[in-house]
Amino acid sequence: MNRATPNVVRDVMSRDCYRVSPNASITTLAKGLALHRLPGAPVVDDADRLIGFISEQDVMGRVLDSIYHDDEAPLVKEMMRHEVLSVSPNKSITDLAQEMLGPKPKVYPVVEQQRLIGIVTRRDILVALLALRRH
Repeated sequence: MNRATPNVVRDVMSRDCYRVSPNASITTLAKGLALHRLPGAPVVDDADRLIGFISEQDVMGRVLDSIYHDDEAPLVKEMMRHEVLSVSPNKSITDLAQEMLGPKPKVYPVVEQQRLIGIVTRRDILVALLALRRH
């Protein structure tokens, strides 16, 4: 296959990805998700180790409640999911595409040696599949 043809997640992932601290407010997270047009974000510690994930869906109700009750929005660590589906940068694009067919996340953190090195979205995988189809 052509060297430019994407074969593994590393070839299509976003390296400079939005990530959030567990101590960030839900309001800060929501602004970041909107700015980066993402349905969710990895939660990392100070060493960039993946410790959780939080999505728009996880926070929408809480943001609405905080507006309605005019109170402080909670912190990410209070709402994040601790069990996170992540992917290796060396995983085959076609294998990940198969996994993404079901009701799996739309965004996967890419982890190498326990550190977050990027994210890959369904859209990234779809574009890669189209590139594979052309070759």
